Amino acid sequence: MLVRIVKMQFRQEEVPTFMRLFEESKTTIAAFDGCMHLELWQDHHNPTIFFTHSRWQSAEYLDQYRRSAFFKSTWAATKALFSAPPAAWSVALVSNINRI
Repeated sequence: MLVRIVKMQFRQEEVPTFMRLFEESKTTIAAFDGCMHLELWQDHHNPTIFFTHSRWQSAEYLDQYRRSAFFKSTWAATKALFSAPPAAWSVALVSNINRI
């Protein structure tokens, strides 16, 4: 399993546009082959900073998604709203405790 975390910072006036774009896109993203989980997080202290957290069966599935026409068009629309360059990490889960 591959965990992907992407940090994005938006111009304040573009936050509602991004939220609308994510709402319109999240079901399609989650339906891509290999996508096991998708979340959107917002920074507690800076409401213009968001993170996507997704889990993929493998790096190959993430790469297939990133090569898709859907990703390319959605990412282009998202990038136009940024106030700072994005940052992304692909990581492996090492340890986990759930107490729900």
